[in-house]
Amino acid sequence: MTGLFSKFPSPFLLGDIGGTNARFSMINSQNYEEQIFPTDRVSDFQNIDDAIEQRILPLAREKPHSLILAVAAPVEGDTIPLTNSHWVIDVKALIRRFALKSVFVINDFEAQALATAVLEEVYLKKIGHGTMINSGSRVVLGPGTGLGVAGITYADKRYFPVAGEGGHVDFSARTGRDMALFPHFLHNHNPHRRVSFEDILSGRGLIRLYEAICIVDGIQAVFDKADAITGAAHHENQPQAKEAVDLFLTYLARFAGDFALIFKAHGGVYIGGGIIPKIMRLIDENAFRTHFEDKHPHQNMLATIPVFIMTHPRAALEGLAAFARQPEHFLIDYKNRLWTAQSRP
Repeated sequence: MTGLFSKFPSPFLLGDIGGTNARFSMINSQNYEEQIFPTDRVSDFQNIDDAIEQRILPLAREKPHSLILAVAAPVEGDTIPLTNSHWVIDVKALIRRFALKSVFVINDFEAQALATAVLEEVYLKKIGHGTMINSGSRVVLGPGTGLGVAGITYADKRYFPVAGEGGHVDFSARTGRDMALFPHFLHNHNPHRRVSFEDILSGRGLIRLYEAICIVDGIQAVFDKADAITGAAHHENQPQAKEAVDLFLTYLARFAGDFALIFKAHGGVYIGGGIIPKIMRLIDENAFRTHFEDKHPHQNMLATIPVFIMTHPRAALEGLAAFARQPEHFLIDYKNRLWTAQSRP
């Protein structure tokens, strides 16, 4: 096989490294079957090196020759600090420590974008109407520890993912309620005097949103964890928690509509991350679509674009595995993201 396999010798260790969790799998050297490893918390290890040494290699059926990582950070060199974690990926140190022949690193939502090409329909929950055009551009986004965004286009029978840091664009208030809450987003944050969408559409952002609602309503906040807020939102006697989740979903719909416009995403908008699959029962599909499409003068175009929730728990690894097995189906930029044993000092 050519393409990836001429660059990366098997077996392949695949890793999806987020701000909270580290997920790994192995593609073996015989028939390219996948070995899945248990999910670990990033906070349990000093660095990725220790996680691989202590948790992966003792269970691995083969010693990896190549490492392919999707990380929650921009890939801008051979030392990559994660945006919302203490881990720093030192590529050349990994090559030395584990005698790897190659390491390839992409953004985690770039891997989620790859997954849209291969996920089965059972893992895609559609929100409302819209019709997917297979050859159309797609957007993948998702709130979790942070807010990831990527695009993927299709040309010449290959998928081309586009990484970005769209979660850090400015948040803007539109309604009177937004404007009443906004000063408290600013106050509870920030030496930089700005509020990004990630400051709201993330686990810590949901907490900030709930606390701002409590302040404006003049009541004492009861919850200080995102899971507690989403749990309370199911109960009628916690209106601030319910409003926090409703506004979170409203802001997510607006944000998704913005990026659907940017990419003209007739291939669909795909929502991943760790939060939304847990609160699907709280989504009002009609309200979500209304906020998603409310982009005059292009609301009619947005009405044709489908929105899906990606429910696969290891979607990024599915994307990496598809890339490893059939590299000819993807057009990937290797520049400054691929390191080999021969290239290290």
